Amino acid sequence: MTTSKDKAAALPLNTVLAGDCIEVMASLPEASVDLIFADPPYNLQLKGELHRPDNSRVDAVDDAWDQFDSFGKYDRFTRAWLAEARRLLKPDGAIWVIGSYHNVFRLGAELQNQGYWILNDVVWRKSNPMPNFRGKRLTNAHETLIWASRDEGARYTFNYEALKALNEGIQMRSDWMLPICTGHERLKDGNGDKAHPTQKPMGLLHRVLVGTTNPGDVVLDPFFGTGTTGAVAKMLGRDFIGIEREAGYRALAEKRLANIRRYDQTALEVSQSKRAAPRVPFGTLIERGMLRPGEVLTSTNGKSAKVRADGTLVAEDVTGSIHQVGAHLEGAPSCNGWTYWCYQVDGKQVSIDVLRQQIRAEMHD
Repeated sequence: MTTSKDKAAALPLNTVLAGDCIEVMASLPEASVDLIFADPPYNLQLKGELHRPDNSRVDAVDDAWDQFDSFGKYDRFTRAWLAEARRLLKPDGAIWVIGSYHNVFRLGAELQNQGYWILNDVVWRKSNPMPNFRGKRLTNAHETLIWASRDEGARYTFNYEALKALNEGIQMRSDWMLPICTGHERLKDGNGDKAHPTQKPMGLLHRVLVGTTNPGDVVLDPFFGTGTTGAVAKMLGRDFIGIEREAGYRALAEKRLANIRRYDQTALEVSQSKRAAPRVPFGTLIERGMLRPGEVLTSTNGKSAKVRADGTLVAEDVTGSIHQVGAHLEGAPSCNGWTYWCYQVDGKQVSIDVLRQQIRAEMHD
């Protein structure tokens, strides 16, 4: 029987693989990847050169890898690589795809056609977008990311508290204001020109990987380019697999990755969602002898109830769970019994949540 360790051993972790993404993905083992970040060709359909008002030429995306003869060919390509991507994802895995108005709607439709379950779309608002030089359309100031799980009902990773902390304690929204690559972050070729026309900022990948992966997860980027996904994954203690067809981009990516250092292990930990923590029934505290049947619990405002052997509480006129009894005594629709009830230690009130955290720490170890 093939084990998860065997699958991991078969994966070419932390390498940049050469070749067509569909063919290379087909060579990788099924259900072996935790997350995919995909920045596929946009199929921009550019007609002729684009110039600034001073008649200087704009270095737009006009490379052969972004050109398709028709929408039909682009759709067939999209269908093929998304099928391989879904095969590679673990049952609880997820995918991020990014695109512009030229292709993101086609990507979204094909994701749903293949059974992916869309979780969110995110608007990346560029704080420094390229102007619309011809003045015939709105300035294109955003790109769209689609986040989807492999299947409906999958237990995908979402580090809600970490993203909230990253956003100064405010719930992370689905519109992200980040600058495009400029300055020292923008990789240059031998002539001093930008090495890749659609290099993504590291801040964008940092947010994606902190929010939807954990240290040790395997992240696949089938359109690796100059390696932003790999660089951020390496820093954050994730394993990556990059696939890139163009030799020039591979060389730049490998040189870049060689200079990336992983963050200190203690810096890789992020704020955990309370929902993600292991569930501990209140009855476990009684089973473990941490609380005794008949012991009296009190609230900070003087309410009291006795512990029963089956993990319920009994008060004057109510019996039920720690949450039900607390809500009844407060006349409230709900109550978090873990923070409501306290037990006595040396004459002091101590939250029963301390006992729950002790058990969780043992489970983690």
